[in-house]
Amino acid sequence: MDDMIENFLQSQNNLMPIRYSYSEIKRMTEGFKNKLGQGGYGSVFKGKLRSGQFVAVKLLNKSKANGQDFINEVATIGRIHHVNVVRLIGFCVKGSKQALVYDFMQNGSLDKIIFSTESNTLSWQKMFEITLGVARGIEYLHRGCEMQILHFDIKPHNILLDENFIPKVSDFGLAKLYSVDDSIVSLTAARGTLGYMAPELFYKNIGSISYKADVYSFGMMLMEIVGRRKNVNVSAEHSSQIYFPSWIYDRLEEGDNIELRDVTENENKIMRKMLIVAFWCIQMKPTDRPSMSKVLKMLESEVELLEMPPKPAFS
Repeated sequence: MDDMIENFLQSQNNLMPIRYSYSEIKRMTEGFKNKLGQGGYGSVFKGKLRSGQFVAVKLLNKSKANGQDFINEVATIGRIHHVNVVRLIGFCVKGSKQALVYDFMQNGSLDKIIFSTESNTLSWQKMFEITLGVARGIEYLHRGCEMQILHFDIKPHNILLDENFIPKVSDFGLAKLYSVDDSIVSLTAARGTLGYMAPELFYKNIGSISYKADVYSFGMMLMEIVGRRKNVNVSAEHSSQIYFPSWIYDRLEEGDNIELRDVTENENKIMRKMLIVAFWCIQMKPTDRPSMSKVLKMLESEVELLEMPPKPAFS
């Protein structure tokens, strides 16, 4: 494994972020003092560079450290620079210890905001701007680099917000790099998070796996942004509301005001637009979903010009 990582680092030395020693990682985190969070991948700690800049240091789990997650992350983020994609500043490899150093994101991840029970969450206009930023980040991954990067784990938890609430797509442990000419991707195992994963990752007869899997995940995330709730809510008062996308589609199609909460007419238009785009994104067949470029065009146009998609077959 160490040889695999070393060979990879040697071959990539022209585009690398900074390589830190393990002692430098310990110094910048003051001995891993301030823990920001934890996930299946490992733990994240707050750190500070000599320049005074704050960073987030992700320490990868030993059990997960087969080198592949680490290589995926460095290979993908190491080569991209976009305002809506998190920036990888550096990394550390010392035996089984692997760490990744990112810009610190003041406002944490998007899930903390959309699933917050507090009333002082962001305005609809701000949520819409965050949505646009995420769409631009994903579109850049699909089309803006010399390699196409498929993320495979788009969800609110992996969207980080800086001090101005500018969103950054993060966590590329499941990402895959493809030549831009490859339209179809071969995967041996389903990847991602249940509830956001495109159906073709489970059911081969629906269609081939491509960048449209990220489009589907983006649509499911949009649903959660508008509903400010998880798409599947078993404790909903009415059984028809348990699966949010199905319930809201019927309301939208009948031209009802969505009335998820007190909103102005303009805010209602924003929500409507986000939902129509979301329903296009979560169409069952990949061929029926728009590309991220088309998604951006739809989000930037007037809601009256958008056509209502067919009701997705909710699986």
